[in-house]
Amino acid sequence: MLPMFLATKFKKARIKEPMAHIMKKFAAVLVGLIIFWGSGTLANAFVLLGPHILELMRKELGTAERLFVSQKLILYQDYLEQGAIVLDEKLRYIFPDTFRSDIYSEYAEMIHVFSKGRSVTVIDGKITSDRVTQLDHYKDIILYNSRELLEDRLPKFGLDVYTSSVGRFHGRLAYIVGAQYPDETVPQLWVDKNTFKPFRWIMFGGTLENREDLLEFRFFEWRLVDKIWYPMRIEFYQGENLVRMIEVDEIKVNPPFDDKFFDIKYLKSIYPRAASIIPEKRESNELKEVEKALEDFQKIVE
Repeated sequence: MLPMFLATKFKKARIKEPMAHIMKKFAAVLVGLIIFWGSGTLANAFVLLGPHILELMRKELGTAERLFVSQKLILYQDYLEQGAIVLDEKLRYIFPDTFRSDIYSEYAEMIHVFSKGRSVTVIDGKITSDRVTQLDHYKDIILYNSRELLEDRLPKFGLDVYTSSVGRFHGRLAYIVGAQYPDETVPQLWVDKNTFKPFRWIMFGGTLENREDLLEFRFFEWRLVDKIWYPMRIEFYQGENLVRMIEVDEIKVNPPFDDKFFDIKYLKSIYPRAASIIPEKRESNELKEVEKALEDFQKIVE
């Protein structure tokens, strides 16, 4: 029902003016009222809900049954004279819940398999871990290829999918799922407002006073291959420090895979367990232990 002063004005105007002109005036008055009543909160009035953002993001990235990715994995370590280790890595995705990584060097090989919630890591022919390190989770927004799966997955890392806002990062306008901009103290996913491609995932937030706890993934140079979008470069940050980077060489959509590649039971039957093994149970200081699954491998490479 119209406010009384609007109804009266509208009734009088009908006698003297054409209907189209009357409706334009009426629309202008309504817009003025919205701006007046919503001043101070107008920017938030057009923010999409988190689940809707995830739905549009997944729709934009496309779907496939399988994916093969060949890439360079660059590990940055302050104590190394050369400053970085460059490794060849092959990824195999079976959507939406199975993943394998093979990392090669001239000295050793590392196999990591995640399948239906279970995982195993094999380094130099021995099983060294039954868990996924936090840095391995960068793949999750690609592997879990539906809104429903992401709605279930992201809260496991403390991200509130029902909180959303709009913000800017290096001049780039984005929808933020999980936080109210500019708060970066909580987990959050940044999705480009125009393309709906994710470009920033803060897994652990950090206060301005303590940025050491921050763990962040950044996704760059999305490329379209057979109707699938994939980032050609991924950067990993702990605090303010770049600790890892991925540069993709090749992508194949729906190639054939041998099922044994992903069979954790089979892998455990052919590889012996190392003398010490990182348990699947999380440790309280897991962020500080985030690279532990790669320690032995790095020592071999060195």
